[in-house]
Amino acid sequence: MDAKVKLSPSVLNADFANLGKAIRDVEPYSDYIHLDVMDGHFVPNITFGPMVVETIKRITDVPIDCHLMIYNPPEWVEAFADAGADRISFHVRSCRDAESVIRAIKAFGASPGLAVSPEVPLFELKPFLGMIDFVVVMCVYPGFGGQKLMPEMLNRVGAIKRDATEMGVFVEVEVDGGVKADNLEQVLQAGTDTVVVGSSIFATLDVSAAAAEIRRVLDSTSATLRGCTSS
Repeated sequence: MDAKVKLSPSVLNADFANLGKAIRDVEPYSDYIHLDVMDGHFVPNITFGPMVVETIKRITDVPIDCHLMIYNPPEWVEAFADAGADRISFHVRSCRDAESVIRAIKAFGASPGLAVSPEVPLFELKPFLGMIDFVVVMCVYPGFGGQKLMPEMLNRVGAIKRDATEMGVFVEVEVDGGVKADNLEQVLQAGTDTVVVGSSIFATLDVSAAAAEIRRVLDSTSATLRGCTSS
């Protein structure tokens, strides 16, 4: 692990009555702001759309990491990109032609990614590794925040990186779902490049302190692992 592991706080559990303050609280510790977009069909929950992305874009310079948990993402890529999404990921089973969605994300100036849920085998992802910038490994079943991380899903991080290396490409791996301060070391040992943290930050009384603690654990643990690797 030579590079800094990135933090992408998920606003799914943020106080939307004070969204601006919530964003300001996490900005100093964040590499991205993560938005889970759910349509009530692909996953059993409904969250928010491009207008929320546009609102957040107006109040922060932190890049927006937009995770589409929706059917028919081709219909929405342009809207989310225009709203200010810097990174757009979608699920490999959410549409019939993933390659065309990847091309559309690139055409609208965003960084393309694919998300893989626990029930989806990695071979469905492999054909697209040379076309995307990152993979979102879901360590919970998507749809609701606050779930417990499924540790067996962390084996996918290394498997995806090995597949990418064999293809001669680099793909960033982002781990999403159940990440907390007390399992960050395990998540980082898997080789994770970016962690998504939601309820452990935003469902606390002091959002800024919680984000600072995640950042501290993230940096100290990754530094220790780098030291172990180099020894």
